Amino acid sequence: MDRAAQSRILVVDDNLSSLKQIGAQLGEHYDVSLAKSGALAFQICMQEKPDLILLDIEMPGMDGFETLKRLRLNHYLGSIPVIFLTGNHDTETEVRGLQSGARDFITKPVEKSILLHRIELHLRFSSYQAQLESTVAKMSDSVALAFAELIECRDENTGEHVARTSRYVGMIGRRLIDMGLFAEELTPTDLQLMVRAAPFHDIGKIAVSDRILLKPDRLDDEEFTLMKQHTTIGEEILTNMLARTPNQQYLHYARMIAASHHERFDGKGYPRGLAGDEIPLCGRIMAVADVYDALVDDRVYRKGMSHIEACRIIMDGKNKNFDGRVVDAFDGIHKELAAVAKKSLPGGRKIQEENKDD
Repeated sequence: MDRAAQSRILVVDDNLSSLKQIGAQLGEHYDVSLAKSGALAFQICMQEKPDLILLDIEMPGMDGFETLKRLRLNHYLGSIPVIFLTGNHDTETEVRGLQSGARDFITKPVEKSILLHRIELHLRFSSYQAQLESTVAKMSDSVALAFAELIECRDENTGEHVARTSRYVGMIGRRLIDMGLFAEELTPTDLQLMVRAAPFHDIGKIAVSDRILLKPDRLDDEEFTLMKQHTTIGEEILTNMLARTPNQQYLHYARMIAASHHERFDGKGYPRGLAGDEIPLCGRIMAVADVYDALVDDRVYRKGMSHIEACRIIMDGKNKNFDGRVVDAFDGIHKELAAVAKKSLPGGRKIQEENKDD
């Protein structure tokens, strides 16, 4: 049972003797954590996400139903399978438990062989479900990325722009997590959804004319006003997509990114003039990733800048154009970002050489 030995099980029960008994029964087979309250269980889950939770229903304060409700409302923890433990055998309790999202019921006192069999059954089911969801997500992402690349190619960008900026978002986001910032809104699951959403940041350009997208000179005021509409058009497109496929959570982030990645931290951006933390975090991260790639890449109206020049512009925009905390994360990994740029940009060799001197 090598796979089972690596599985993490959280047991939650306010009865200490029952808690210790179940912990001892499972300890030979799984990595077991114990919690004597729902509140403590939630804290443990946020620190180290378990593979399965055994949750007592009858607990003082936050009972099993309320604990499960809090778990299901959390993007990071919502998919953890939960088995209710209960000494209550009535049908009403069982129906309520299943309706609230519990996978199964085990009555107390617990019989060891039944407990192990049920746990293994649900761990296997969750594993198969995760593999299926991963396969579907990869297929969906491939189609989405191809569509986003086609849109980017309209203004003479290569499709690599969306791939690079998605990678930048992931790298900056991981750096922010390592820095201990935005813990409530930037879990590993949130970041994964942001990375999947990033390719859609300019989807609204599909409604912008080629005359504007391909203009080799600076846009006049009227043209710039039309160009800025790609943010709200993208938001509307993605809102409609989300309405049709509400289970695709990454589209929620895609909509926010499309609408907010041109906002400025000082409130002087567009389309809504949001400032500071009013701007969604995903939009603040995307803003840095998008501007960096735009600066080092060749555009129809100019040649790409060097990595050092691009970094200087981003650092100068700290707490003005960009969230200073996101800029600090960018600064901590800028050499890694340059390495990504080197692989797909025509001027990549120059980028890397200047990066070595930095």
